[in-house]
Amino acid sequence: MKIIHLSHTDLDGYGCQYVSRFFLSKRYEMSFYNSNYGKEIEEKFDMILAEIDSGNEKAMIIISDLNLAPAQCDSFAAAIRERSGVKLVLLDHHITGEVCERENAWYYLDDSRCATKICYDFFSGIFGGNERLSALVDTINAVDIWLDDDPRFELGKVCMGAISSAKEINKVMFNAQGMSYIFYMIERFGDFCGVANGHIALDDALHSIKKDFFRKGSDDTLSNLVSRYMVGLLSEAKDEMSVEYRGHKGLVSTNIGDVSVIGNDFLMANSEYDFFINVTSKKTLSFRGNGKVDVSKMAAELVGGGGHANASGGFFAGFRDGYDYAEIRAQIENLIKERTGEKNERL
Repeated sequence: MKIIHLSHTDLDGYGCQYVSRFFLSKRYEMSFYNSNYGKEIEEKFDMILAEIDSGNEKAMIIISDLNLAPAQCDSFAAAIRERSGVKLVLLDHHITGEVCERENAWYYLDDSRCATKICYDFFSGIFGGNERLSALVDTINAVDIWLDDDPRFELGKVCMGAISSAKEINKVMFNAQGMSYIFYMIERFGDFCGVANGHIALDDALHSIKKDFFRKGSDDTLSNLVSRYMVGLLSEAKDEMSVEYRGHKGLVSTNIGDVSVIGNDFLMANSEYDFFINVTSKKTLSFRGNGKVDVSKMAAELVGGGGHANASGGFFAGFRDGYDYAEIRAQIENLIKERTGEKNERL
């Protein structure tokens, strides 16, 4: 049986997944998805169903730290009924889910604890508790439900801020690696539970903790370590991330951050590529080149943008952000085809 866990995108949401992984990963194959509220929940649930259907296997879907609207509950329940061997459980603490809880046996709600603590109490009741994990869960609980008189509250604030700023790996492109990074951070938070002035110690240590994750070999600045790591991931996946523009080969990324460093480092490491495009959720395009194609002219032709020969930008008004990288890349591919009139074959 496969366990597929969908959770929120903050410390409490990731904490739920850290807990389920702690108790279940040695027993079952696991997949992790994350979502904010609204339509994204439905899109991620559809992705989960597609994963289950492609494997044709029994599965348990866990949803945590996300309250559903009644229509979403009805839709999800109907989808589960259509699939033999698939079970669903929701563990949440948002009081706005009361209506759904009353009408769905799989919907568990308790607004007295954060979702991470609900998950921990649920699984530890089955498999037994863990002292280190329990201390970490109580720290997350203190900040998530804002127990500002709890001695763990200040440490929880630092943990919360660290997770909200852990954007170095874009999870649309590299979900598994992004989850590994988040889990690594949460694991390291446990080192500071019960430590005198642990919140200050963690705040001081965060830069080094991040470097520890990204360091593969010799030391460097965090920016360079992240770039080296990301270039490695992009290089491994480049065949599925390539596009062509007027005979020049390029790579498309999304919301990558620090595009000047990573884009140029990728081009230096992959000499067969002539340009690098990054598209953001705000519809902006960043173009980077290595002297083989004038990306200012490319930006002008594609989106009326411009800049420098090796560094330009523009606004892609028709871009539709999403959670499937293949669909994002396809939009850039179609844009090139429409503007140049050339057929863009997959490389």
